[in-house]
Amino acid sequence: MPKNKLYLFIIVACITGFSYLYFNTYRSNTSSLNLCMVKNVTGYPCPSCGTTRAIQLLLKNNWMASLQMNPFGIVVAILMVVLPLWIVLDTITKNETFFKSYKKAEAVIRTKWLAIFLIVLVLLNWIWNLKKGL
Repeated sequence: MPKNKLYLFIIVACITGFSYLYFNTYRSNTSSLNLCMVKNVTGYPCPSCGTTRAIQLLLKNNWMASLQMNPFGIVVAILMVVLPLWIVLDTITKNETFFKSYKKAEAVIRTKWLAIFLIVLVLLNWIWNLKKGL
């Protein structure tokens, strides 16, 4: 993916994520807006179900409850803060540090052993979500 498309995609994804988080936390009359198509169709949670609630718990400084809700929440929260700032910094300084790091990370993740490890982590998280009855 070209640099400009990658940067735009990440910025739009983060803005969408922040908007959804804001709406779901402060503007929704219901306790949670469920946009998970997997859960809506099958009745079973997907591996990322609970991520929004985990981030909401982080915002309330409840790290353990966040981790128990869904460990992906902490990862997503960190990425949602760090990546846009890094992209803005790259844009201001006219560098490509984020893009170069992304390309290196993409190459590393494509190695067979790491890809299998990450897939197993996602599957374990999914099993845990099913067991918790998210």
